[in-house]
Amino acid sequence: MPEAGVQTGPFGSQLHQEDYVPVGTPIITVEHLGENRIIHDGVPRVAESDRSRLEKYSLRAGDIVFSRVGSVDRRALVRDPEEGWLFSGRCLRVRPDPRKVDPAFLSYFFGLPAFKDHIRAIAVGATMPSLNTALLSDIRVLHPRSVGEQRRLAQILAALDDKIELNRQMSETLESMARALFKSWFVDFDPVRAKVESRRTGLSEGVSALFPEAFKDSTVGYIPEGWSLTNWGDLVTLEYGKSLSDYSSNAGAFPVYGTNGRIGSHDAPLCHHGGIIIGRKGAYRGVHYSTKPFFVIDTAFYVEPRQPLDLRWAYYELMRQDINRMDSGSAIPSTSRGDFYGMEVVAPPLAVQEAFAMSLKPLWERQLANDSESTTLASVRDTLLPKLVAGELRVS
Repeated sequence: MPEAGVQTGPFGSQLHQEDYVPVGTPIITVEHLGENRIIHDGVPRVAESDRSRLEKYSLRAGDIVFSRVGSVDRRALVRDPEEGWLFSGRCLRVRPDPRKVDPAFLSYFFGLPAFKDHIRAIAVGATMPSLNTALLSDIRVLHPRSVGEQRRLAQILAALDDKIELNRQMSETLESMARALFKSWFVDFDPVRAKVESRRTGLSEGVSALFPEAFKDSTVGYIPEGWSLTNWGDLVTLEYGKSLSDYSSNAGAFPVYGTNGRIGSHDAPLCHHGGIIIGRKGAYRGVHYSTKPFFVIDTAFYVEPRQPLDLRWAYYELMRQDINRMDSGSAIPSTSRGDFYGMEVVAPPLAVQEAFAMSLKPLWERQLANDSESTTLASVRDTLLPKLVAGELRVS
């Protein structure tokens, strides 16, 4: 198979920020390399003319994409949904020869802690570690001779990953329900409308008892009577994340967050309570929530309240607002604290925020149970992985 091998992504001169379009072929970069899966959220796209021009950098199911710079141990297996996508210049594509090695097995091999240590050790660059085609091409891979046996090993590990992915999808559905509840309360103001209706029909007010009975006009339209229109700078401060060179998805009790969400674990937190993380740099700058202490690297902020505030309400309000429209105008799209502090927000009374958080409790508890189960499954997978690869455990 002549196309098998290692390929660097397109040079910066071949693709620019202004080439991205709303609808087109997705192009993945380092931020979209998840736990051996491609993250689909916030993927930039290019037009058909650019896709044809960059055909050399297209992906097939079975390819493995590496981070070329920075976190060089990050990799993800390309699956059927990503067939035909492109990869950026900050990545490397490994295209295995399926006659010699099963792609899924090889990707799991690349997930071994010993391999990750090795790849970080051989990466070049004094200030920013980086990989090249020669370094990856020279890697020696330990594997069973039979491709069939490799495939069976990968299937065992994939079964665990599939359950982890199912939990993720379930949690995503629960999250959609939570956002729908937020929209009902704080965008459509359904409890206020229900309270007005109950005065005419005698319907039970329920939670609407916490809401006023009328609206008032404001610069952003009608809002509930007695609620305040303020700026985020009056409610919270944004604290910068810290540089962190050593983090791993396999070690540490505290999650590490970057601009696109969780990227690993560490043995010490930067923020000692759960809360909100906001992406600071990159084309897609997400808003994330951790239920426990966490670390934030320097591509993101974390939120500290200036006054009594329920951070769960604040999280969904920030999810609703478009953080990515704030661009400081630098070479890399970024969010500035000044722009963020000037954003207007309709702030409900603290009692309403807390009632909303209590209504979310069953959904969040189910999500936490899913996350806990996934963590256990990932631990089992990571325990089995080196034993299967080394032949200490055999499959029939």
